[in-house]
Amino acid sequence: MDRRPFIGVSTYLVDASWSDWRSRRVALVPERYTAYVRDSGGIAVLLPPDAPERAPEVLARLDALVIAGGPDIDPAYYGQTRHPLTDVDSPERDVWETALVRAALAAGMPMLGICRGMQVLNVVCGGTLVQHLPDVVSPDVHAGSPGRYGAHSVRPVPGTLLGGLLPESELVVPTFHHQAVDRLGDGLRVSAHAPDGTVEAVEGPGFALGVQWHPEQGEDLRVMQALVRAATAARTVPLEAVPLEAVSG
Repeated sequence: MDRRPFIGVSTYLVDASWSDWRSRRVALVPERYTAYVRDSGGIAVLLPPDAPERAPEVLARLDALVIAGGPDIDPAYYGQTRHPLTDVDSPERDVWETALVRAALAAGMPMLGICRGMQVLNVVCGGTLVQHLPDVVSPDVHAGSPGRYGAHSVRPVPGTLLGGLLPESELVVPTFHHQAVDRLGDGLRVSAHAPDGTVEAVEGPGFALGVQWHPEQGEDLRVMQALVRAATAARTVPLEAVPLEAVSG
C-alpha cells in the first residue's frame, strides 16, 4: 500500500504561556488544521518560518502544501500603504509563506491556501487585496465575532476545479476574515463568490487552490481529500530542481 502523503502546513510564530513557562516564542497552528489533514488521509507536517531560500529544500520532502490562515499580509507586498485596521505583525511569516508559494507554483506542487493563505497566493501572483471589507461590503457577514467563526453561503463557479469538488450551487461555510481579493493575480481565476460578490475562491494551474473560508472548522472534507489525492498523484515532481530565483521573485 502506498504511504499517506506528507502535507506541509505553515505555522505562526507567537509568544505563548503554558505550565511554568511564560511568554515563550513558539511555532504553532490550530489543531483543526492537522485534524483536517489527518481525517482526509494525509500526514500533517508543521512548517515553522525559515529562510526563504530553503523553501525548495523543504518542499522536496513533502507531497503538498497548505498555507494556513492568520494575520494580514503586509500590504507593501502588493504596493499599498497600510490601512488603519490591517493587522500586520508577522514579517517572518510573510517572507516564508511567499517563498513557499513561489516554490510550490514553480514546481507544480499541489497547494491549498486557506483564508490568509488564499490572499498570499493572490499576492504572489501579482494581485491585490481589499484591506478592510466593511469599507466596501455592507452588511459584513464575513468577519464572525471575536473568538468565534461566522457562517455565510458561497457559490462555486461551474467548470472550475472547485466547482467540480463542490458541485452544489450554494453551500454554507465557516468564515472569519476582514480582507479579500481585489485585483486578481496573474494566471488565477475566480472559482467561488459570496452572494455579496466577494471572491471566495481562486485557482491556478494544476492543483493551486485558495479558499477564503475555513474548511478546517467544518465537517466537509472534500477540498482536503482532493488535495491528498493530488499529492498522491504528484509525488514524482523533482522539487530539488526548483531554482532559487523562483523563490526570491
